[in-house]
Amino acid sequence: MEEFLHKAGSAFKDVLEGLGGDKEEDHEQQQQQQQQQYHQEDRPHGGNAQGDHPFETVNTNHRFQSFAPQTTGGAKWYVDGASYFHAVSLALEEARESVYILDWWLSPELYLRRPPARNEQYRLDNMLRAAAERGVEVRVIVYKEVKQALSCDSAHSKHALEALHPNIKVFRHPDHLPTDRPRLEQAFEGLSLDSLRMNAFSLSKVSGDALKELYGSFGDTVLYWAHHEKLCVVDRRIAFMGGLDLCFGRWDTNTHPIADVHPGNIDAIVFPGQDFNNARILDFEGVDNWDHNKLDRTKNARMGWSDVALSLNGPIVSSLVEHFKDRWNFIFQDKYTKKDQGKYQAIAGSRGIEQQYQQPEYEQPHEERHHHHFGGLRDRFDEGFRRFVGDGGEGYNDGRRDRGDYGQDEYGSGRSGGSGNVNIQLCRSACEWSSGHPTEHSIANAYVNAIESAEHFIYIENQFFITATGDEQKPVKNKIGASIVSRIVRAHHNGENFRVIVVIPAVPAFPGDLHSEGALGTRAIMEFQYFSINRGGHSIIERLKEEGVDDWRRYIRFFNLRTYDRLNISSTMGEVERESGVRYEGARRQYEDMANREDEGGYGYRNENRGGDGDEYGNRYEDQNRDQYDRYQAAASNVQDRTLDTVSACYMEGGPDLRDVPWYGSPEAEMDAFVSEELYVHTKVLIADDKLVICGSANLNDRSQLGTHDSEIAVVIEDPEPVETTMDGRPFTASRFATSLRRQIYRKHLGLIPDQLWDRPTANWTPVDRDPQEYDWGSESDRLVEDPVSEDFWRLWADRARTNTEIFTKVFHPVPNDCVRTWEQYEDFFSRHFIIPTGDEKEDAKAQEDRGNKVDYGHVVREEFDQGGVAEVKDWLSRVKGTLVEMPLDFLADVKDIAKEGLTLNTFTDEIYT
Repeated sequence: MEEFLHKAGSAFKDVLEGLGGDKEEDHEQQQQQQQQQYHQEDRPHGGNAQGDHPFETVNTNHRFQSFAPQTTGGAKWYVDGASYFHAVSLALEEARESVYILDWWLSPELYLRRPPARNEQYRLDNMLRAAAERGVEVRVIVYKEVKQALSCDSAHSKHALEALHPNIKVFRHPDHLPTDRPRLEQAFEGLSLDSLRMNAFSLSKVSGDALKELYGSFGDTVLYWAHHEKLCVVDRRIAFMGGLDLCFGRWDTNTHPIADVHPGNIDAIVFPGQDFNNARILDFEGVDNWDHNKLDRTKNARMGWSDVALSLNGPIVSSLVEHFKDRWNFIFQDKYTKKDQGKYQAIAGSRGIEQQYQQPEYEQPHEERHHHHFGGLRDRFDEGFRRFVGDGGEGYNDGRRDRGDYGQDEYGSGRSGGSGNVNIQLCRSACEWSSGHPTEHSIANAYVNAIESAEHFIYIENQFFITATGDEQKPVKNKIGASIVSRIVRAHHNGENFRVIVVIPAVPAFPGDLHSEGALGTRAIMEFQYFSINRGGHSIIERLKEEGVDDWRRYIRFFNLRTYDRLNISSTMGEVERESGVRYEGARRQYEDMANREDEGGYGYRNENRGGDGDEYGNRYEDQNRDQYDRYQAAASNVQDRTLDTVSACYMEGGPDLRDVPWYGSPEAEMDAFVSEELYVHTKVLIADDKLVICGSANLNDRSQLGTHDSEIAVVIEDPEPVETTMDGRPFTASRFATSLRRQIYRKHLGLIPDQLWDRPTANWTPVDRDPQEYDWGSESDRLVEDPVSEDFWRLWADRARTNTEIFTKVFHPVPNDCVRTWEQYEDFFSRHFIIPTGDEKEDAKAQEDRGNKVDYGHVVREEFDQGGVAEVKDWLSRVKGTLVEMPLDFLADVKDIAKEGLTLNTFTDEIYT
């Protein structure tokens, strides 16, 4: 429950009408009394294929107290969504037996390949329907949100997918059922619904009783928490997991273009409909109409999405399959034995993780069956904390394999396209409400162990950073921060050159002006993060100073990411609009409206006239209501568009100098075309010593780490294949998987990799069983990031972050910013320059009328360039390299309480935001 927490309580219109809204929820309300009675009774043990939960107690005596032992497998990393979703599409295309999906949010209309106009068959719903028609069993579990708080619309996901084919089954969990209607009405008595709808901070102000009634409960647990896992398993053979849900807003390239205007050809759009999103301006809404997008892309940038995910094969997949079956059967027993009886079935053969190594035969695409048995290997895997890096296996396979040649060995590990027999362990956050098991927080244990065991460096990239150094930082409970302090203090006392780099988002991606009432929840999260880092009396930096580490910057630094781009609103657009008599945005909206209709086959139909593939999804659309699109496209075909649709390549390696990139139009229009936005960090990765990687769905906060809150999964990867390198200037043996991933991430942030084109897949865009991981070991750029604790590297990293920060501060005045320590400075530096969208059409229209000297949010601050004009803007921006910027640790440092400012956050809200 992350990107939309700020909306909780902002749309309570439906609350007093019940939490219904679809047939499933009506049915659930009727069965509420049964379910609550069930929660309070003793649960059955020793499950079976008829639906009993397979086990109530699992062995958590493995390393990190995980339910799963250490095992092995092949592993391949993906930095950002373009490559990851392409790999998922390849696996779905070959699915023959089963597809299992866990997601916080799933968008059936997500395009796994781009541009959409040439890839209709790779829309997720089309791929799952095609698989189901081949006889594939598709089972999906999505988080069932509180509709008043979140806009992901799991009901739409369920109904849209299940309508495709009987082989597709979707579970939503948990059920947010108020105890009874009178108590719900009483809980919200005296609150103005109009006020609640208008003010996004309402959740923070309602009573604890009202919150409990809104969220409902599971036994004694109030269901504030979410299923947050991201997992896709195909044929029980290959798994995809990490930080990326199969939903809108996640697909992106390494270059992160934030402009998507194509006046020369609307079909070239890369981010269709709601996938063109900027949560700092306007959040998702009405996602059941996926083309419904109020964001004008001729005036606004999208928000880039930085993330990391994996594909895995071999024995580790058995652990992930077991986890999915465990989740499915628990929900089946808890919910679907009582409703829709006969429609759903438990997954047979779920026997608990201890028995996973006697898995049934796997059906391969060749329709050959292989037996997988492990004999006495379990003792090798169940090693506990005493082994940090396990010993080898067959190692890395450098050979490229033909499609479909799975080459399984007797253990099912296969010949891996990534690192071969890597040591991998599955960990999770789980408890009674989420899984029916006693609390497990093995992900947190793995984090603490990795930090305390690290010898040289820790790299953390995460969506949140909320943690405690002791017991004084209530309500925050997780002590990952204490481990960071302890390890740095030890390094300081021992004279060790030890480094910690943390990369998180500048703002938790909630819309609105940070000084507005609607941003109370946003500021609450930011305050908890600052209290974790450098304020509040018990933060990491304050604790380090207390321990005598005055030069704390030598050991730990915090960073954000930011991008810029140029909207193609050049003379081409005006010329085509004049010739066609159609506005670009009108034609673009009709383009996406046509693709949303059920009878036309989506974007593919346009290939008939635009020279596309003309596949089975094309050539279906016959409708007279496409005049704007047709007129615009006809005019565009007669106009040469010589202006680039994105200039994001300019800050990547080998990209053009921005000052040499032509613009066809007026200088004033080009000035208006430059936009900037934070690059949203959604990654959940820790890398230690270039030897160990933790990657999964878990954020660094209480919600993800405690086990009693959000459900999560993560894998701990230790690759035994050595890479000879240097660490702190001395020879060092690292691990191939961790080293290549860390270097790729560093180089991307520093702009030391080439522009990644969205329609040019490489071997790194395929699943682990298809191609080896490609990395240019020993290249000039690779050598720049080889030694992550050397002074040369730190100088490069810090200098680039500082330079980029200064440039963005000058050109775009972004907040947060270190030059803003008070709300008065906030007004002078930011508010007075920008028209900040509110989401209210009337208010936003009035603001445009009264704009004066203000510019649209995210655009160039003109008064900084009164003399030099757009040429000076390009001089400044041409020096940006990569996306790395400093985190402004002094932002609002002189404001006593940036979250509350006279308002009262109730204790329940505090807990939700941490």
